[in-house]
Amino acid sequence: MAAHPDESNCECHWGSEEDLALLKTPDTELSSDLLRRTWQATDWNYKASVLRRILPQFAAALTRGLIEPFSGMHEAGLMFHRAEWQQRPAEQAAAVQEFLYAWWDRTLTDPDPAVPAYEVFALCTEASAVLGPWLDTWETHDHRTADQHLARAVACWEYDLLCDQLPWSTWHNEEDVRAELTAWLVRHAPARLRAHDTPEELLDRIRLLGLTGLDRWEDPHWPGHPY
Repeated sequence: MAAHPDESNCECHWGSEEDLALLKTPDTELSSDLLRRTWQATDWNYKASVLRRILPQFAAALTRGLIEPFSGMHEAGLMFHRAEWQQRPAEQAAAVQEFLYAWWDRTLTDPDPAVPAYEVFALCTEASAVLGPWLDTWETHDHRTADQHLARAVACWEYDLLCDQLPWSTWHNEEDVRAELTAWLVRHAPARLRAHDTPEELLDRIRLLGLTGLDRWEDPHWPGHPY
């Protein structure tokens, strides 16, 4: 695949004509710097063809932990979303979906993945604009490794969720995403984490997520750090 023949970008802010020519040339490896500038740019005219051009190399770099976004892997997920990959021809859409599902499934079985599970989850959510399938997969992985990833995710997310904020930036309906994630954690996380001797403090954070208003703020186990 190659970028659209009419694709263009600002030479001052993105890159040279030579860089652009490489995107329009299939089967040519891009430097890590050019790959970074390409996926981070938001102003492509033909976003779908740019994603198709870089996807094999981009996917490999993602799974190896070689992609370094500014604030989190959700940024890479937004690149997929902007390219509207789900609207592409069936074979192309299926290839992207298969990659995302395979990466998420493999992450949940890896005790030390190159990218933390909570980051892969945020990427997949932003790429697909849904949480359900990724949560369903997490639910079906009923084993210690997946539960350890769940504990790390809760530890990373609880501060924002207790403030009724999503732990990553989204272009989707933030309130809906946050509410669905919170409800799933309250339903499924306590029993799974309690089975692995998770600290009571973390379990209390999950319990607090199930409370609202003054019931949450005035609970005797409300954390002492400021919110």
